Amino acid sequence: MFAARFGIVAIALCLIAMAVGVSPAQAQGTAAQRNRVIIQVSDGDSAKWNLALNNAKNLQADLGAPNVDVEIVAYGPGIGMLKLESPVAVRVDEATKSGVRIVACEITMKNQKLTRADMLDGIGYVNAGVVELMSRQQQGWAYLRP
Repeated sequence: MFAARFGIVAIALCLIAMAVGVSPAQAQGTAAQRNRVIIQVSDGDSAKWNLALNNAKNLQADLGAPNVDVEIVAYGPGIGMLKLESPVAVRVDEATKSGVRIVACEITMKNQKLTRADMLDGIGYVNAGVVELMSRQQQGWAYLRP
């Protein structure tokens, strides 16, 4: 009985959606439109960092910043670009202020004897960068590595 009522409600939503020009997915409020992208930066090259930051900026510009979650994960040699003296510090700051989540791997920091005081303001931290990448991909996030 419940299943039949649920089916009738679903059909009604689809019919209403078609009548007002909205897709059934939009009418049901699915999160299918929300774009989520995780970007890996494990190179200590400022050109790679600039490319990753350009990718993040372009995603926000093309899809609309409110429509996309962008996270950049730095580990290994890539962690250097998140240190206070980073040549891309201004761009990292701009990205975080625009809503890009930038995180540093704490395992890499420990191995390189870095503390949070050595790092740029506004970034986040994850225990293991590779685990963050894996977890996000399992959650359906798109993966980029410039």
